[in-house]
Amino acid sequence: PCWRVEQFVVAQECTRCSGFQMKTIPACGPTGFIERINCASSHRDEYKSCRSAALEAQRFWRFVGSALGVAAAAAALVVLRQRVLDRRALEKVRKQIESI
Repeated sequence: PCWRVEQFVVAQECTRCSGFQMKTIPACGPTGFIERINCASSHRDEYKSCRSAALEAQRFWRFVGSALGVAAAAAALVVLRQRVLDRRALEKVRKQIESI
């Protein structure tokens, strides 16, 4: 591709590929988004795979939400486990006091 060896200008910003473009343009494959570029020296129009900022932001917030969910579940399990251990310790102390 000319954009790897030459300077280029972005002719069309990063957009989602349509179903037809997914089948006909190989650059759509990796990310599902393409941008049209013009190479300066060879004056060729080509397509380049790109990443959508909106999609990246959505994935980031989904990851943050899932991390918070896992953290909340882990915290709840820690609290429940601590209650069980406290109950066992109190029962052990009670049995020791009764045996005296």
